[in-house]
Amino acid sequence: MSSLSYTEPSLELGAATAPAEVLARSPLQVFWRRLRGDRVALAALAFLVVLALVALAAPLVVKVLGAPPPDRQSTEALDAFGAPTGPSAEHLFGVDQLGRDVFSRVVYGARVSLEVALAATGIAVVVGTVMGTLAGFYRGWVDTILSRLMDVLLAFPILLLGIGLASACALGNGCLGGIVQPGLTTVIFVISLASWPYIARIVRGQVLSLREREFVEASRALGSSNLRIMRVEILPNLVAPIIVYTTLIIPTNILFEAALSFLGVGVQPPTPSWGQMIADATSIFDTAWWYMAFPGLALVLTVLAFNLVGDGLQDALNPKAAR
Repeated sequence: MSSLSYTEPSLELGAATAPAEVLARSPLQVFWRRLRGDRVALAALAFLVVLALVALAAPLVVKVLGAPPPDRQSTEALDAFGAPTGPSAEHLFGVDQLGRDVFSRVVYGARVSLEVALAATGIAVVVGTVMGTLAGFYRGWVDTILSRLMDVLLAFPILLLGIGLASACALGNGCLGGIVQPGLTTVIFVISLASWPYIARIVRGQVLSLREREFVEASRALGSSNLRIMRVEILPNLVAPIIVYTTLIIPTNILFEAALSFLGVGVQPPTPSWGQMIADATSIFDTAWWYMAFPGLALVLTVLAFNLVGDGLQDALNPKAAR
């Protein structure tokens, strides 16, 4: 009769059948993991970082590459007939009809475009977030007044409104009792005034939904004030849509600034601007294609990069996307 023997279960078998440990990811880790997988958005972001560094260090970049300052006029850079010359070793992007270096003006124009777009967008985001939050949270007569104000501003043709305000504020002591002075401040004021209603509309719609959520009701039941509820409960949930829409409205404002400068009511000479350079190049485009091509290419690439980054952020911040 054979004896029965007892064998202990193998440790390897137990290890193989044990459930795998689930690693939790923070929202920031999930966001970075999604964004890192979008190589197009990362490439566009890298381009914008390089552009920002070039704009901040514009005098150093121009000096290192041996280009003259953007406002220096030189008849020696023109040909024998007084016409602008094309790209060369001395002038990488050629010169304009006044002998000014196009490369220097494009580099300094990046500083102007980014400064106007970022400042105007920042003001529009702050004003739009405040107005949209108040309208969506309080509703009633507050919502009615603010919504009708948005409707009035949205009813105006944006470009026509910008031309009128820029022309009016560019004369004398500016607008609002001298607060808005002619020049960059006028352009920033006009663009932010035209942009904030779009942000306010989006924020208002989000707040109308958030104010009915359970966590808001719980906070109200605990005795929190309306200001605390908006600051602690609602605003943190608006960060993602605000970030996405901000990256999408920046290129629009860059084009808006270029359009105002193109029409002669934006950034005034001698300050270089991409839109102003394109406007100056229209009369000599058939003989000096480089004067329009290089600032136009810089404008297109910058707007495209911001749009690609905005699309990437929208996908990365989307809670319904696969993790």
